Amino acid sequence: MLYLSTILLSVFITVSLIPIMTRLAARFQMVDFPDPRKIHTIPVPRIGGLAMALGASVPVILWTTADDFLRAYFIGAGVLVLFGLVDDRKGLGHKAKFAGQIVAALIAVFYGGVRIDSLGTLLPDWVQLPQWFAVSLSVVAVVGVTNAINLADGLDGLAGGISLLSFCFIGYLAWLMGNNSVVLLSLSLAGAIFGFLRFNTYPASLFMGDTGSQLLGFSAIVLALMITQGDTPLSPVLPLIILGFPVLDTLTVMVERARERRPLFSADKNHFHHRLIRLGLSHAEAVFVIYTIQAMMIVSAILFRYQSDWLLMAGYMAFSVVTISLFAVADRHALRVRKSDMIEGALAVKLRTIRDNNWTIKISFGLSELIIPLLFIFSCFLPARVPIYAAVMSSCSVLLIAGAFIFFKKKYLRGCLRLVLYLTIPVVLYLAEGERAVWMNDDLSLLYRLCFGVVALFVILTVRFTRRMKGFRVSTMDFLIIFIAIIVPNLTGQFVRSNNMGLLAVEIIVFFFSYEVLINEVREKFNALTLSTLAAAVLLGVRGFTGS
Repeated sequence: MLYLSTILLSVFITVSLIPIMTRLAARFQMVDFPDPRKIHTIPVPRIGGLAMALGASVPVILWTTADDFLRAYFIGAGVLVLFGLVDDRKGLGHKAKFAGQIVAALIAVFYGGVRIDSLGTLLPDWVQLPQWFAVSLSVVAVVGVTNAINLADGLDGLAGGISLLSFCFIGYLAWLMGNNSVVLLSLSLAGAIFGFLRFNTYPASLFMGDTGSQLLGFSAIVLALMITQGDTPLSPVLPLIILGFPVLDTLTVMVERARERRPLFSADKNHFHHRLIRLGLSHAEAVFVIYTIQAMMIVSAILFRYQSDWLLMAGYMAFSVVTISLFAVADRHALRVRKSDMIEGALAVKLRTIRDNNWTIKISFGLSELIIPLLFIFSCFLPARVPIYAAVMSSCSVLLIAGAFIFFKKKYLRGCLRLVLYLTIPVVLYLAEGERAVWMNDDLSLLYRLCFGVVALFVILTVRFTRRMKGFRVSTMDFLIIFIAIIVPNLTGQFVRSNNMGLLAVEIIVFFFSYEVLINEVREKFNALTLSTLAAAVLLGVRGFTGS
C-alpha cells in the first residue's frame, strides 16, 4: 500500500499545484513564447517542473529515512531546480547551466556515492578503473543525460513520456534489488509526471521548462546508476539501454554541429523529433513513434537485464547504427510518409455515416452512464474490510463533493469529482485484490472481470462516435498507460503475482478512462454522477467506521 500511496500522493500534489503555478507563471513572466525553432504557436506557461519537483519530493520525505544518498539527491536536485527556475525566468547561457549541472553531479558523486566504478565484463577482470577516471566518467554521465532529457523536451509530452517509462522500469529494478529509497523516488517521480502529462499532452497548456527537464534527466541517471553499480547482478550497461534514445539524439546533433563548424549549443531543428515531423508525421504521430521506440528499449532492458554486458552493448550499437542510418537516408532523399487520401477519405465517410446515426451514441453512452457508476459502487462491496484511513478519505470526499455541489455548483464540481474518483478508485480496487469478500466466488469474479470488458467496449464506442468537439480524446499519453498495463502482468516477482497487479492496473485504467469520458460527455449535467460518487464514498465510510 505504501507504493500505491506514494504514486497517488505525488499525482495529487502535482495536479493540485499546477493551477497555482500557472497563475504564478503569468505573474513572473515564466512563459514560453513561440519562435521559428519551436513547434507551438501560442505562449505557454513553463513552470510545470516546479509542480513536479514538489509533488515528487513530499512522499519520499514523508515515508523514507534520510541517508547520504537521499540527502545528496535532494541537494543536487535542488540546485538544478534553482538554476532551472532562473533559466525559465530570465534565460541562462549554456555555461551557467553547465555550472549548475556539474555542481549537482559532483554532489551526487562525492556525497551520494553515485559512481561508475565498474564497466562489468566490458573490461578484463584485472583492469580496475582509476578513481579519477571513475569520478570523471560519472560526472560526464550525469551531466550528459541531464542535457539529453533537457534537449528531448521539444514536443508536447515527449520528455515526460520518455522519463515516465524509464522511472517505471528503474523502480521495478530497484524493487528486485531491495533498494526501497530508489523505489519510492522512482514511483513518486512517475506519479508527478503522470499528473503533469494531462496538461502537457498535445496540445499542451503547460510546459515543464528547464526546471522539469533537468530534474528528470538528473534523477533518471542518478537512480539508474545507483541500482546498476556496486554489488548487483544487473548489467552496468542497462542505464545506456534505458536512456539510450535521448542520449543518441544528443550525441548525433552535437556531432553534426561540430562537423558543420557550428557552436555545439546553437539551436536548430535537427533532433530526431524534428526529423520525424519533416518526414510528414504530425506532432502526435512523432511523439507516438518515439514512445514506441522507448517502449521497445524498456522491453529489451527487461528481457536482457542479466545478460552479457557485451551483448547489451552490441545490441545498443546496432540500434544506434540503424537509427542514424535511417534518418540519414530520409534526409538525403527528402523522404516523406505518404498517406492515402483515398483510404482516409473512405474511412472518414464511413465514420461520419455511423456518427450521424444517433442511435449508436445514444446506446453506447446511455449504457456507459448506467453501468460505470454501478460497477464502481459494486466494487466498494468487494474488500473483505475497509481500513480506517479509507473511511477517513471517503468522509473527506463526501464533504468536498457536497460543498462543491451546494456552494459552487458547476464551477468546481468537475474538478472535485475527478479528484475524488482518481484517489478513491485505486484504493478500492487495491483493497479488493488484497482481501476479497468471502461471498465473491469464482463465477462472480469472472462476471466482474467481464464487466470491465463490456464497459471498455461502450466507452470506446462513445469516444469514437461522439459528435462533441470538446469531449474526451485519446492522446499519446494513453499509449503510455496501456503499455504499462500490458507490461506489469508479465513482470516477475512475488509481490506482482500475488496481488494480481496486472489485472489491477487494467481495472484502474478502465475506470479512469470511463469516468474521464463521462465527465466530459455529460454536458455539465453532473447530478447523476455526483449522486453515484457520493453513494460510493458514503458506503466506504460506513464500512470503514463500522468495521463491516
